[in-house]
Amino acid sequence: MAIEKFFNTTGPVIEGEHYCLSPLSRIDWDEIQYLIDTKRYFVFHAPRQTGKTSTLKAMVAALEASGKYAPLYLNVEPAQPSGSDVNDAMRIICRNIAQQAKAEGSSSAPLLESLVQKHLGENVPGAAFSGILTDWAMQSDKPCVLIIDEVDSLVGNTLISLLRQVRAGYTQRPNAFPQSIVLCGVRDVKDYRIHTSGEVITGGSAFNIKAESLRIGNFTEQELELLFAQHTKATGQPFDPAIFKPLWCDTKGQPWLVNALGDEMVRKEKRNRDRSKTITLEDYRAARERVIHSRATHLDQLSDKLKEPRVKAVLLPILEGDESTYKTACSLDDLQYVEDLGLIDLKPQLSISNDIYKEVIPRELSYPVQVKISHQQAWYVDDDNRLNMSKLLTAFQQFFRENSGMWLGQFCYQEVAPQLLAQAFFQRVVDGGGRITREYALGRKRIDLLVEWPISEQGFVGPVQRFAIELKVLKGEWESCVTAAVKQVLAYGDICNADECHVLLFDRDDQIRWRDKIWKEVEYHDGEFATVWAC
Repeated sequence: MAIEKFFNTTGPVIEGEHYCLSPLSRIDWDEIQYLIDTKRYFVFHAPRQTGKTSTLKAMVAALEASGKYAPLYLNVEPAQPSGSDVNDAMRIICRNIAQQAKAEGSSSAPLLESLVQKHLGENVPGAAFSGILTDWAMQSDKPCVLIIDEVDSLVGNTLISLLRQVRAGYTQRPNAFPQSIVLCGVRDVKDYRIHTSGEVITGGSAFNIKAESLRIGNFTEQELELLFAQHTKATGQPFDPAIFKPLWCDTKGQPWLVNALGDEMVRKEKRNRDRSKTITLEDYRAARERVIHSRATHLDQLSDKLKEPRVKAVLLPILEGDESTYKTACSLDDLQYVEDLGLIDLKPQLSISNDIYKEVIPRELSYPVQVKISHQQAWYVDDDNRLNMSKLLTAFQQFFRENSGMWLGQFCYQEVAPQLLAQAFFQRVVDGGGRITREYALGRKRIDLLVEWPISEQGFVGPVQRFAIELKVLKGEWESCVTAAVKQVLAYGDICNADECHVLLFDRDDQIRWRDKIWKEVEYHDGEFATVWAC
């Protein structure tokens, strides 16, 4: 029985098994062929799980089919555990040359297998790599093209050795070294910071022969819809057109997210396995929540990057909404690095790259604290299943008063620790019964939350309550800060059609007594009102 194609979230795509777009359609293949024809060495980079490996393997297949070149795909990640042990790492890389050539069915496989045996047997392993490439180019009846994947998984002296061996052979191409070499990783080679012997060497200085640095992009909005149309064509199961706009905003075409949401909707949700059933907008929203809650490998890798100082320097001003911090906290190199990781977009303005990342980033930053909070959802739900937001915010004030001294220190982003603690508290209480949507961006000087209650995995349940909550740190005079916050939350509440609007205002002045910090009042503006809760 033939297995139905599916949305792939693990490893390279296989056209006969997965819904996929042609990898070569996502790059400027004519430009790449020109670079190879003119003997250029260049760099490919893109965030993790965007289709790099699939694209590189498609390039190798196309070059092999052209009959003009002897191409080889080489993944050097297996050498990562060797660290800066050059001999051990190069031994692994050289053996991998033979293994991958054979596995990929390369026309060069027999020759490369014999060359690997020869050079590992005759030379110090650390020098064998360039020797193999030299003999391969000299003995091949076609110009050689080498595509090296995951190059930035290597570290220290091992990475320096590989880059410099490639650079040393550059002048001998194409007769005694590959005609073209492509390096591929998450970052551009100039961003490699290689620590060795107490000094820092940049990748650009170790590999200063690259002609171009090319980036593999995300799916376009049109490509995203074409991908989902493949499922409809194969199974007859339609998607409500209403899902595509939120799907685009949530992912901005990030391939793993797009495929994960597709897989969640059509396979993991059992009731949707009936292919006569249309996938609805509520099916999509439920799938989105499950993907976020899954803390899947892709999202887990993303959260790990949040701890890096260069990443924090870029993201902190966005979380604070403070442009003045942005101007002093990060450099242009930091911005480029974080963009290469796929976390931000620089155009048309600096922002988190998609709405799911916008949701995941504060969740991940607050998750270690969230799981330790003991407050239970049932404490704040009335007998008619209505969420009592006033009771919840009163409890938070007391929780903050009693615990902030201990809990705030557990956040790695100390500058926004009160806002993160509030989000951890709300998420702990609301999770499983409601939904929290976050709005924040550079220049806003606040974080806006929309709490919707109740929902289930199947969507909204009964009459939905909507609460607009603004999180703001006191800066400047109380009166002007409160006035601005009330105007802002009422405007946000109007957009969201909120039933209630609240401001949670944090005073970080340690000299003020808690009895003076903790208060509540109702503020009016243009006939509307919001409740201000001070901490």
